Amino acid sequence: MKTFSDLGISGSFIDALNELNIKKPTEIQLKAIPFLMETGTDFIGQAQTGTGKTAAFGLPILHAMNPEVHIPQALILSPTRELCQQIARQLFKFTRFWNQKVFVEAVYGGAKIDEQIKNLRRPTHVVVATPGRLIDLLERKAINLSAIKIVVLDEADEMLSMGFRKELDTILDITKDKSNTWLFSATIPGEIQSIIENYMAPDAMRVQVNQFDVINRDIEHKFVVCKKEEKPGMLFHFLKSQGKNRGLIFCRTKLDAKNLAQELIAGNYNSEALHGDLLQKERDKVMRAFKNKKLQILVATDLAARGLDVEELAYVVHYHLPEKTEYYTHRSGRTARAGRKGFSISIVSQDERSELRSIERELGITIKEVR
Repeated sequence: MKTFSDLGISGSFIDALNELNIKKPTEIQLKAIPFLMETGTDFIGQAQTGTGKTAAFGLPILHAMNPEVHIPQALILSPTRELCQQIARQLFKFTRFWNQKVFVEAVYGGAKIDEQIKNLRRPTHVVVATPGRLIDLLERKAINLSAIKIVVLDEADEMLSMGFRKELDTILDITKDKSNTWLFSATIPGEIQSIIENYMAPDAMRVQVNQFDVINRDIEHKFVVCKKEEKPGMLFHFLKSQGKNRGLIFCRTKLDAKNLAQELIAGNYNSEALHGDLLQKERDKVMRAFKNKKLQILVATDLAARGLDVEELAYVVHYHLPEKTEYYTHRSGRTARAGRKGFSISIVSQDERSELRSIERELGITIKEVR
């Protein structure tokens, strides 16, 4: 089994990885890091959430930075504020034992742009941005992309599904002739293929992660069958068995998440909903309360929970099954963090069992029925 040292990662970064309990490279890291460290030309990585993509592109980026150049040399584009914040935090943690001063700045919508402009005036080597906010900064001439040598499109399919195609075209038109483009995406639909053809080299390196290696094997997967009208009662029965344990409950729609959170509050559970209708300051307030353990249960939609990184969650409940198989991976991966064990349970009606079996087959896991 190859180690991070075998992949070319320097000792100070390995010390940081050890502190984060990241011991063995994942498949995407094994395939991407040596190429990105040594060759560094255009790269396409097809990998789902939870495969270790941030380290796969983040460690080669940090190795490539020149601390003496005080304007951005790498640009990471990500679909949501939460993912931007998570990536920036992770890169910061990777540099904990490094003696070089490399600074990462996250810029995203929903925060004061004047404050972000002020922060960008400081020495900044890596910028993590949502496409819309980056365009705002470019229009104000508040960010200098002249020294950019690496552009990463993280969760590229999500950025397109959120309507950022025009912004991505504008940004890639600016950077394409002077930088290497590294694209990471769970799927490669037509629009992604169009970006690859328009902005990336024909001989770009392509790798694909085996989907069976995506699921964290420290997570126990179970399901329970009931009638649709019995779902709330079944959920309350499960939550009672969990005592004071903290967890996440996933719903498909914003309305479902809002309604379920209200039911939980009425049942004396310290709960809130996280969904797309919340203002940014409301989202931040809910997330602060959950991370600070003032909330026991968070009810969320898939998109709202993108980039969610909370420690010590005992369980994840799939109150509704996800629309996409990779979302099951993303949801379940919110538990069993940092080497801990976790529990993922789906509450399904009889006619959803075939959907659940499809998830089993696609991910190569066993989901056991609770009777």
